[in-house]
This record gives sequence, C-alpha cells and structure tokens, in this order.
Amino acid sequence: MKLQLALDRLTRDECIRVIDDAENEMDIIEIGTGVIKEYGMAIVREISERYPDKTIFADMKTCDAGKHEAQQAFDAGADITSVMAFSADSTIKDMLHAASQTGNRVMVDLLGVHSRGRVKELHNLGVDLVSLHVGKDMQAEGNPFNSDLFSLLNGFDDMEAAVAGGINLDTIPAVAREKPDIVIVGSAITKADNPQHAAAQMKSFIQNS
Repeated sequence: MKLQLALDRLTRDECIRVIDDAENEMDIIEIGTGVIKEYGMAIVREISERYPDKTIFADMKTCDAGKHEAQQAFDAGADITSVMAFSADSTIKDMLHAASQTGNRVMVDLLGVHSRGRVKELHNLGVDLVSLHVGKDMQAEGNPFNSDLFSLLNGFDDMEAAVAGGINLDTIPAVAREKPDIVIVGSAITKADNPQHAAAQMKSFIQNS
C-alpha cells in the first residue's frame, strides 16, 4: 500500500510547509481540487519542480473536455490526474489516450457510484486506476469504510484502487484490511500539530498491515 498526501483547503504556503514536514513518509503528493482552483496550474508546476522524486497527482476532477484538461495537468508536471466516473465515456477515453501518449496515468473518481455496472463499463474502457471516494459532505453520516464500499471492485482484480475520505488513525484499520493499493490521507496529516509524526504513524500502520 502506498500513502498519498491530499493537500486540500490549504494556502500555498501551508502546502509547502506540510510537504516539507512529511515528504519522507509520502509516496504520492496530491494537489487537491480546491488548491488547484485557487492557484491554478502554477501550483502543480511548482510542487512538481520542488519535489521531482515524488509522484504528483493533480486532482482535477475533470467532467468534460478531457483531452484538454489531462494535457493541462501533464504539461504542468503531474504524473496522475483525475476524472469523475459519471463523465461521458468519450471524456474518459480522451484522457486515457492523452495519458498513454505521455506515460502518465488517469484515476477515475467513483464518488457517488453505487453500481458495479458502471465499474464494468469503466473497466471495458481500459480504466486501471480508480478511487473509492467518500466525499466530505458524506463523511458526517458515519464510518463509510465498510464492505459495501469495497464490494464495488469485487472481480476487478486488475484495477488498482485508492481509498479516500477523511481517513484517520481511527478509520485506517478498516481501510487497511481491504488492502487497497493507495491510502489517501488529508486533514489527519495536514491539520496535525506535527504532520511528520502523523504521516509516520499512518505509513507505519499500512506497512505493517
């Protein structure tokens, strides 16, 4: 399992401070949608240049104009970008094609997807990386990391899976039991008094699970 740091609802300076504190524990640095909306491709470019040894994920959450937005992210230095699962198949295919031309990847965000039928359609398009994403507004409804969430991917063993949604030290045991490929952690690290210590705890847990 890899650990992905999600930078959301932070200023540019806060992003850099947290990365500097916790970078040794991180496998992937995610520049969150809100941060991209605030600072544009400039912050993707800056972070990719400052941390050239890290995998950079630009969480564009593309819904349309897939070729253009994928190219924007990749040109700025992102290794991975994202598209929403409810997007048109043509949008997703355009993004996958753009990624194949540059050696990059596309993560399909399954936020709001409850049908294995849609997962099968994505698989047939050639999608090989998805995110089981519990949105921030949904997290207040209780612990979302249950078998129903992970059952969406039963039988799709060649798809890599990331898991995101308010993961902290209380909820990570339920996540780690399912052996996802990537565990995405945001505020449990970024809002911690000591981000490095918090990240190290998360990293140690998933490495020993």
